[in-house]
Amino acid sequence: MEAHEHSTTSTPHGDTIHLPAPTAWPIVLALGITLVMAGVVTNGGISILGGVLAVTACVGWFRQVLPHEAHEDVPVEEHDVTITSLRTHVTRIEISEEHRAHLPVETYPVLSGIKGGIAGGIAMIFPAVLYGIIGYHSIWYPVNLLGGAGVANWSNPTTADIASFHLMPLIIATIIHIAASVLVGLLYGAMLPMLPRHPILLGGIVAPLLWTGLLHSSLGVINPALDARISWGWFVVSQIAFGLVAGLVVARQGKIRTDQSMPFVLRMGIDASGMHKDEEGDRH
Repeated sequence: MEAHEHSTTSTPHGDTIHLPAPTAWPIVLALGITLVMAGVVTNGGISILGGVLAVTACVGWFRQVLPHEAHEDVPVEEHDVTITSLRTHVTRIEISEEHRAHLPVETYPVLSGIKGGIAGGIAMIFPAVLYGIIGYHSIWYPVNLLGGAGVANWSNPTTADIASFHLMPLIIATIIHIAASVLVGLLYGAMLPMLPRHPILLGGIVAPLLWTGLLHSSLGVINPALDARISWGWFVVSQIAFGLVAGLVVARQGKIRTDQSMPFVLRMGIDASGMHKDEEGDRH
């Protein structure tokens, strides 16, 4: 392949070019300010030295720019610039129809988050019920603890009241539990593709510990009475059970390409006939 050459010659605007004169005073000023700050936490003598350097640098720098900025003339030299290339034609980048990248490239369908949330919600019931049986000989204690806050006439209940069966707290606790499990499951479906390494460890252990710490730090201010009755050790165990099961269920679901132009049915993870486009057919 024959090499093609193209030569250009720079055209100077004169024998010299007018440029600002170089100066070392800015770096001296920076060193002086650094020593002033360092002397605050070490020794006053270092701050004094830094102050002297800073003042000297300011005076020297100002003298180079005031009343007129110092300049110097740099000679201009001519150079023949030769641009060579072995290519005989311009190569264009081939871009596919879906050239805009969506990150992450693959994600889990919405349905996988719902499945993971439901499975995690079922899994966390067992340590919660076990806590009620061991601590209060009642499976209703954790249920009433979750749903009792939403009952209007539920004020200052005794331990015996919380350990007994109540229909309204059970209904409210069920609604809260299902809604929270599905929402967190959807969050897992969106979060796990962003954690490519050890998604089960990060989503099943680290994330529950983070939101448990956030809830523990805020519940004492929002509802001190409820905070005093919660066994946070068992709470962490139930949250980790949710995270591990939900993360495992979501991670085992098949991924789909991240594509905002895909129909919502496909993004839900539902296979529907006629929805998949034949890419080869679309190109023709």
